[in-house]
Order: sequence, then structure tokens, then C-alpha cells
Amino acid sequence: MIGFLRGTVVHSAVDHCLLDVHNVGYRVFVSRKTCAHIAQGEEALLYIHTHVREDAILLYGFFSQEEYDLFQHLIGISGIGPKGAQSILSEVTPHDFYRLIHKKDVKGITKLPGIGKKTAERLVLELKDKFGAYADTGVDDTSAVVSDVSDSMLAEATEALMSLGFQQNEIQTVFQGKTDYQSTEELVRYALSVLQRF
Repeated sequence: MIGFLRGTVVHSAVDHCLLDVHNVGYRVFVSRKTCAHIAQGEEALLYIHTHVREDAILLYGFFSQEEYDLFQHLIGISGIGPKGAQSILSEVTPHDFYRLIHKKDVKGITKLPGIGKKTAERLVLELKDKFGAYADTGVDDTSAVVSDVSDSMLAEATEALMSLGFQQNEIQTVFQGKTDYQSTEELVRYALSVLQRF
């Protein structure tokens, strides 16, 4: 079983990337948060989950061990498959998800993609004891939410700019110089003002 892959990102899209590992190209499905941490033409290390179906063998990749671990917990819940788990990981950080479970916030969990009330209640019931070690990490709730929102804005802005023909590596280079922003639209306008100078 593959534990991780390290290689060069030769192509990156919203939900997957192509990773060149010693001249073998692996198609790896990723969340938007992982996508925001990789760049075309650069080396990346992704922790891998191999999903075997009757008609395909699919690879799911994660930029951190924490994201990989949460994915494993999610696909262990009845009604949540790999695609559903990746959708959830695209919207919430592991730390923020652990807090929702610890607080038994069913209403908050149902705001995640593909999660209804019954599934949310099942998540709380089956995972509340597994996440005890993460529940009180000393990290402020507000900072966790701000970080989550920032990641989502960066991912959405990157997607919009790539649809206009810009490369992901040049987009991320531009965003490194922008630390204060309030919206996705602001990020896109800033990036366009910089990129169009070249």
C-alpha cells in the first residue's frame, strides 16, 4: 500500500493533480485545501489513501497527516465515501471539525457539503470519543475559523484565475505578497493587477 508520494506537480486542477514520480504520472484526487498547498512545476509530498473499486483504483492525496487522519475517520462512517470526505475536507480544517464534534454541534456539521441531520448525529456519536485528544488544544476558535475562511478564499481565487489562463505557480507567488484581504473578489483583483504587469 502506498504511504506517500513525493514528486513534481505537472498539472493541478481544482480536485486533482498529476504527480510525476520518477517519470511515472500519478493522478491524485485532492481537496481544495491541499490544492492550495501545491503548485505546478514544484515538488510536493502527499500522504496517500488508495481506494479500490471494481472498475478503478483511485488515489487520494493530503498535504498533512492531520488531513489524512480525518479522511480515514470520515470514510469509516456509513454514508460517507471518499468523494464526500474530500468535499468536507475542502470546506473545514481538521481542527475546526474536531471542535464541531467535541461541541456536538449538529447544526454546524450539517452546513458541511453532503451532510444531513442524521449523518451529522452519527458523526457525533461515532467520533466524539476518538477526538478527545484534539478537543482542548489551546487554539482559539476565532483564529481557527479565520484560517479556514482564508484557505477557502485563496482556493476560490486560485480557481478563478486558473480559469482565465494563469498558471497556479505564478498565482501562488503573487498571493504570497498579499496577507490582508477581506474577500475572494479582492484577492482576484489584486492578483490581476500584479499579473497583468508581466
